[in-house]
Amino acid sequence: MALAFDEYGRPFIILREQESKTRLRGLDAQKANIAAGRAVARILKTSLGPKGMDKMLQSPDGEVIITNDGATILEQMDVDNQIAKLMVELSRSQDYEIGDGTTGVVVMAGALLEQAEKLLERGIHPLRVAEGYEMASRIAFEHLEKISQKYEFSADNIEPLVQTCMTTLSSKIVNRCKRTLAEIAVKAVLAVADLERKDVNLDLIKVEGKVGGKLEDTELIYGIMVDKDMSHPQMPKRIEDAKIAILTCPFEPPKPKTKHKVDIDSVEKFQTLRQQEVKYFDEMVQKCKDVGATLVICQWGFDDEANHLLMHRNLPAVRWVGGVELELIAIATGGRIVPRFQELTPEKLGKAGVVREKSFGTTKDRMLYIERCANSRAVTIFIRGGNKMMIEETKRSIHDALCVARNLIRNNSIVYGGGSAEISCSVAVEAAADRYPGVEQYAIRSFAQALDHVPLALAENSGLPPIDTLTAVKAQQIKENNPFCGIDCNDVGTTDMKEQNVFETLIGKQQQILLATQVVKMILKIDDVISPTDY
Repeated sequence: MALAFDEYGRPFIILREQESKTRLRGLDAQKANIAAGRAVARILKTSLGPKGMDKMLQSPDGEVIITNDGATILEQMDVDNQIAKLMVELSRSQDYEIGDGTTGVVVMAGALLEQAEKLLERGIHPLRVAEGYEMASRIAFEHLEKISQKYEFSADNIEPLVQTCMTTLSSKIVNRCKRTLAEIAVKAVLAVADLERKDVNLDLIKVEGKVGGKLEDTELIYGIMVDKDMSHPQMPKRIEDAKIAILTCPFEPPKPKTKHKVDIDSVEKFQTLRQQEVKYFDEMVQKCKDVGATLVICQWGFDDEANHLLMHRNLPAVRWVGGVELELIAIATGGRIVPRFQELTPEKLGKAGVVREKSFGTTKDRMLYIERCANSRAVTIFIRGGNKMMIEETKRSIHDALCVARNLIRNNSIVYGGGSAEISCSVAVEAAADRYPGVEQYAIRSFAQALDHVPLALAENSGLPPIDTLTAVKAQQIKENNPFCGIDCNDVGTTDMKEQNVFETLIGKQQQILLATQVVKMILKIDDVISPTDY
């Protein structure tokens, strides 16, 4: 360790406890960081595309997740390395912003890092590489704009949206009934979308799942579905034109906040207390009846006494409904959540065309459907499936499809999938490289090669010879001047992605390139890693 001395010749400490820290500098640090980033990308590479494989992840408490959604895989992997954590954040930000393309963005970043390593070995300064990548990403960004197409759709013509959602779902485990699920996702988004403002609030779409049945039984409910049943088995199972009182106050006699005890030393006193309680309940139930409620939904429970009275007074009730569900019910039925009985008025009641209880299979499982609501802008997607893992994966797939439909409503430009957009950008970036003098030219060419990694991975995962397939498609794109030629993963017999109806949103693709470039620039700029050693 080199000591530093002050003007009197006394040594002083620069790095405290240096011997207990490991330190990587210069090229070693960059290579270690690049290796970590590539390792993460390699894990996800096999999950890309319609023939991508799934990963099985087991959490410490024994729960198993099977998925090929990039963001979920990285989220569940317990990553320790700091650079690998950057890759996890990269896929998370793609998930938050776009909702789809989480695997592709990591594969892209991994490819850029791989190319950067070759340039660093040639002695090119990391900052020049980063600047070259920045220029190249701008070229690719603008080229995507050029090859994108506007996709017209309306509330009556939803086919374009369905086709785009089907592309997203085709790489998931649920691809055998992608058509049905895509239609459900699009209808759900259009039900809650504000087409004039081009805005969609996905919070109004509730995704609920129940084990049993088959994937084809998945349905879209124009209303809310609650995993509860009527509080008394003899209450009516179907209520037409329901007026719903939504309460967050408990249906029981008030308990004083102070400590108290009641001394009861005779039967008369006990009976008086009991009558008082019954009277109190009676008043509560009567209050609900007077307002005109035909169904009470309560956030808290109520004891058997109240339950019995409600049954006798023909006032059906549901108890223990969660706060989020209460809010959705209030939005859907146009009701107000009432915190105190005294505030209950007829205006605060929600209205629904029909409230019905539905039981499933041979089990005693029952759920409550609230349909034909006053404000139909809250919907529920109800997923069925053979096991819990299947339902969880379907939920994630539906989430991706919902995000894609939302992005198309916000910006209806699309590019074609199957790696065609990447190949086209690669050709454009390669051609533009010659215009730039200086070392950046090398970085721009490397960026073009990195773009080819996505179609290469697609071809490899589909069991095609990767290099032959890529070169053939690239040659065809240049020869025919057709930027829609991509990898024919499904063996349809044509490489034209326009004919195959495989497309992705433009903003999703642009975001992928920008985010991947940003993260790679950040990793390349690190040249000193100081970390505590493990004892």
